[in-house]
Amino acid sequence: MTQDNIFEDHDEILDEEWQDLYPDEITAFIGMVIRPTHHHEEARASLEEMERLADTADIKVLDIVSQNRKNPDNSLYFGKGFLEELVLKMKEVGCELLIINDELSPSQARNIEKEHEIEVIDRTEVILTIFHRHAKTKEAKLQVKLAELKYQLPRLKRLWTHLDQERGTARSMGGSASRGMGEKQLEIDRRLIRTQISKIDKAIDRISAIKETQRKSRDSTKTVCIVGYTNAGKSTLFNKLTDAGVLVQDQLFATLDSTSRQLKLSAGEPVILSDTVGFIADLPHHLVASFRATLMEAVDADLLIHLVDISDERHEFYIEQVNKVLQSIGAGEIPQLLVLNKADLLDPMRLKLISKYYKGSVAISARTGENLDELLVMIEEKLYSKRVYHLKLPYEQTSVVSRMHDLGKISKEEYLEDGIYLEVTLPQMYSHLIKDYMIEA
Repeated sequence: MTQDNIFEDHDEILDEEWQDLYPDEITAFIGMVIRPTHHHEEARASLEEMERLADTADIKVLDIVSQNRKNPDNSLYFGKGFLEELVLKMKEVGCELLIINDELSPSQARNIEKEHEIEVIDRTEVILTIFHRHAKTKEAKLQVKLAELKYQLPRLKRLWTHLDQERGTARSMGGSASRGMGEKQLEIDRRLIRTQISKIDKAIDRISAIKETQRKSRDSTKTVCIVGYTNAGKSTLFNKLTDAGVLVQDQLFATLDSTSRQLKLSAGEPVILSDTVGFIADLPHHLVASFRATLMEAVDADLLIHLVDISDERHEFYIEQVNKVLQSIGAGEIPQLLVLNKADLLDPMRLKLISKYYKGSVAISARTGENLDELLVMIEEKLYSKRVYHLKLPYEQTSVVSRMHDLGKISKEEYLEDGIYLEVTLPQMYSHLIKDYMIEA
């Protein structure tokens, strides 16, 4: 079965008009509960990022507010008095949308909307809005639809509350009758959504299987995948290295699909270079799962180019967040080359200090092309340079021995009383797998 056959089964989704979920000029307040565990700078940066997400979704932010609490209120997220003052302030300026920079439970969102007659969305819903807007290909649309359905399923009761308020059914038909009809329809809707989720899940699994077959057909061709926090410059770098003409925008999540092109290195060996969807802090698990067909490019790569915007003061945090996502999708053990992008925006002395801190990294500017030659040399070294390693492993690490057989060439293997001794010729890109077992010859 081809991908086209798979997409034919979902024409009703793919043929819908993928319009923006919010009209132009919608305004909003952003709110967040700041817990004692939050560092001040971390909370500030998170709210700034939320403002950028809102801007990418074409939502104009009028104000940003926060409340210090040990934990969010189970019912209303904010404290009752704080929320009342916030809603009053919103209504004074004609604003009816509240964005919570957190994940709201379905009941919290329902309670806020019911008690205060405002619309409320959380961080995940804003990200989904952006995904919806940027989904251009059939595969991306399927993955976005899956993420939307998984988000909507536990929130159907809230959606039905909206419909009841709009239609006035409770008033016109009598409370108990309308509740019975509503509950019956709610269960029907849940079943329909579960059926859709199951169908799309299977379709994405089939797409993943087709992509896996395509990857295996590349034979021994090495694959390199660019990963990084959203807006780190991945598409710009991809275009510079391959002349691919991939859309480049100064927006979060401008790229939702993986794109692959051939990259020629100086040794004449072609490699496959892929670009992926950007990562972000606190990316909900179901969003990551929905995009598994796209993220498999990272999981199956021989080398990850971990691109970071080094001009951003939070670069260390972004590196950590990307590594968390890579770990969660099973790509945590794949060799990485840390690439410090936007080096042209830094003072030379500061760049020198940062480069020294991140040993083994390379500083570049994808925009100007600065240092891309050195990047290509380092990619080649990571992929092809080999050396002989002498290892001593405990007997419980026989899985490492098996991996050495798969990845390298073993010239000596001895099973002695105090452990397993190996002499193995291995690409240096895999040295992180054996760093705990290296010994002197």
